Amino acid sequence: MDLFDTPVVRQGTSCLKWDGLAAHFGPTGDLLPLWVADMEFPAAPAILQAVERRSAHGIFGYDFLSPDYYDAVVRWMARRHQYTIRREWITVTPGVVTALCFAVQSVTMPGDEVIIPTPVYGPFFRVVEDHGRRVISCPLIQAQGRLTFDFDTMERSVTPRTRALLLCSPHNPGGRVWDRDELEALADFCRRHDLAVIDDEIHHDLVFHKKHLVFSTLSPDAANRTIVCTAPSKTFNLAGLEASNIIIENPAVRARFRDLIQRYHITLPNSFVDCAVQAAYNESEDWLDALLDYVEGNIKLFADTLRQALPKLKVVIPEGTYLVWVDFRALGDPDTCRKLLLEHCRVAPNDGREFGPEGAGFFRFNLACPRSYVSEALDRMTAGLGSL
Repeated sequence: MDLFDTPVVRQGTSCLKWDGLAAHFGPTGDLLPLWVADMEFPAAPAILQAVERRSAHGIFGYDFLSPDYYDAVVRWMARRHQYTIRREWITVTPGVVTALCFAVQSVTMPGDEVIIPTPVYGPFFRVVEDHGRRVISCPLIQAQGRLTFDFDTMERSVTPRTRALLLCSPHNPGGRVWDRDELEALADFCRRHDLAVIDDEIHHDLVFHKKHLVFSTLSPDAANRTIVCTAPSKTFNLAGLEASNIIIENPAVRARFRDLIQRYHITLPNSFVDCAVQAAYNESEDWLDALLDYVEGNIKLFADTLRQALPKLKVVIPEGTYLVWVDFRALGDPDTCRKLLLEHCRVAPNDGREFGPEGAGFFRFNLACPRSYVSEALDRMTAGLGSL
């Protein structure tokens, strides 16, 4: 646990979460950042060693991904997710958001509609609208304290121009790990309306006590209509290396997706991707299991403390991800709550409005950090909000 307990100073490294505070929140002083979804932990030792060996070579020219890279991805998906894939189904992109842009263009035309269950990760809206497509927002509903799909609204929203659905699985920001019956109902909905499924699974390794189901494993039809977007970035804190593995079984869709990759000339990885991802998937599974235990402890501390000290706040306990979605609406309007957090508590989570209108009054807290940070945030929030 020492690896996760020890704070690492990130200021002065062009770190978005810390060095970008003032640009995002204004003058910050001692603001504690719990926003950007990366971790405050060093990467697993095997990854660090692999990158150090590669760095020692001293030449950072043009590289390609080795067969061993693809084998590592194939084995990981089989071992961790019981999803048997072929190497030729994998296309590597610089990130999942980049892949979402190409996916939207691969399965829709300008003017087409894309269903997005909301609230959801903010770039979902932009990857649709920036390419001349139209977002159809279908708000999720609360059922027994958990977010779930509103199929009645989704059915009413479909038009002849609806061509695709963007799925976040596990869900960001709500932390849902969708149950089989929910995903099967969603697969049936997409089959009946002939919708492509763009499936963002960037958090699929970060799951607590549940089984994550890759959408393509539900049925042959689901596999044929789905673009599965995966990455080691959230799992192993490698976002800065920019490597995502996009799995597309349908050969026609895969060809269109790869044609876009070629046309934008983003086919070469940086010099550290091959070795780092192999070290992650082949040698760092024990590190991931320890990480999950640690983050779950952070979440429990955070939720239990708020429940006792600030009962007006409603914490959505995540089933996956290291993100916690908290309802502040009992304390006032969204601007008031944001001001309370920033000025009175000196804590900086993500404002829920970044995830769509349904997020107004909610805030997303990133708890992939040393427990001392969580304790400090709780002390500040209790002191700043306790009188309310």
